[in-house]
Amino acid sequence: MTKVAVLDIVPTYKLFHNVTKEWATSSFHWFFLIQKAPFPETVIGNSAEYWLKSRFDRLPPTALSKEAVAEYFRCFRDPAMIHATCEDYRAGASIDLDHDAADLDRKVSCPLLALWGEHGDMHRLYNVLDTWKERASNVSGKPVPSGHFIAEEIPDILLAELKTFLG
Repeated sequence: MTKVAVLDIVPTYKLFHNVTKEWATSSFHWFFLIQKAPFPETVIGNSAEYWLKSRFDRLPPTALSKEAVAEYFRCFRDPAMIHATCEDYRAGASIDLDHDAADLDRKVSCPLLALWGEHGDMHRLYNVLDTWKERASNVSGKPVPSGHFIAEEIPDILLAELKTFLG
């Protein structure tokens, strides 16, 4: 049986078709990263460390380990990594939206686990579980004690949740 787990997100189609000032402000990077190359790549590449620090500034100081932050900094020194990040967001705002629109009359049928950070923005903007139930027929989920970076902030808790769900 195939299963899917989603972390601190609701369907992208919903996000782009229900833009609010609050979401656009808290998630401005979605709109910045989709700009035509090489604009965001150049801006981020000018100071990748500054860019990453701006993404982490709302986290508690101990949310990410020094090792995790160092690994982000190491990876974002590579222009190809920055470009790939932008391309992921560009796909979300283009071909992915086309695919989502084509599938609006269908629901994900495999079991879907939605986890979201209780200290993040997603649940303040959406009822995450109900939003996934609009797009999937077998949904479970809950908030977890983290912000947006669930895998980095609470890896042991995430692993336990995934083992239970996937097992």
